[in-house]
Amino acid sequence: MATVWFVGAGPGSPDLITIRGRDLLSQAGAILYAGSLVSPEHLNFASPQCVIADSSGMTLEQMTDWLVKQSQKSETLVRLQTGDPAIYGALAEMAQPLMDAGLEIKSVPGVPSSLASAAAALETLTLPETTQTIILTRVEGRTPMPAREQLRDLARHGTTLCIHLSIALWPRIHQELTAAGLGEETPVLVVHKATWAGEEQIIRGTLANIEQQCSAANIKSQSMIIVSPALGACQRRGTPQSKLYNPAFGHGFRKASS
Repeated sequence: MATVWFVGAGPGSPDLITIRGRDLLSQAGAILYAGSLVSPEHLNFASPQCVIADSSGMTLEQMTDWLVKQSQKSETLVRLQTGDPAIYGALAEMAQPLMDAGLEIKSVPGVPSSLASAAAALETLTLPETTQTIILTRVEGRTPMPAREQLRDLARHGTTLCIHLSIALWPRIHQELTAAGLGEETPVLVVHKATWAGEEQIIRGTLANIEQQCSAANIKSQSMIIVSPALGACQRRGTPQSKLYNPAFGHGFRKASS
């Protein structure tokens, strides 16, 4: 039985793919990669004999047909996706017809763009006594959002918001965030193509001015928007500290001081 591996390529830089993902690329007889989002440098890990196709112009049915056809020639196939296959990766809708065709499906996680963006900007998404929750979401475009997951409702929690696939819809984001009660001075971070060599851009601003800054930088796609009370914590003094490293806090590896 042939196996199709859904491999997360990570956010952009080829050295952020996992070792398992890199090894599968070198072993694969066929690779179907998301050419509009995945760096072509990842394909340098493939063998010279590997059959490679770009899925950016394909429909779901065409991708499925291609993988099924290649499974007749190879035991190991890779569907190479940006970020992590479990996050906005259409994993379920792609896996089901492949399983129906008798193929085995496995997945390899990848570094998601939310974490890569935070790392690029030296930001923490959680902060003691400030926010301990991260919400990964997007705003409604061609794919509708469930009624219970409107951005204004999520923003009212006051936690970290990582907003995917939505920079082109900023006016709607602004409207939703202000409707949730966030002021125009609320800090916003936008990271365009995190970890892409020569293309990464980090834009810091507020609800009031981030759109103007992104427009000036010609940022229209492939960007992570982060809105969080934790933004800027590494530059601030006096932020609350975790009890984990407090000398008065003991655990199985350290005795608490009296």
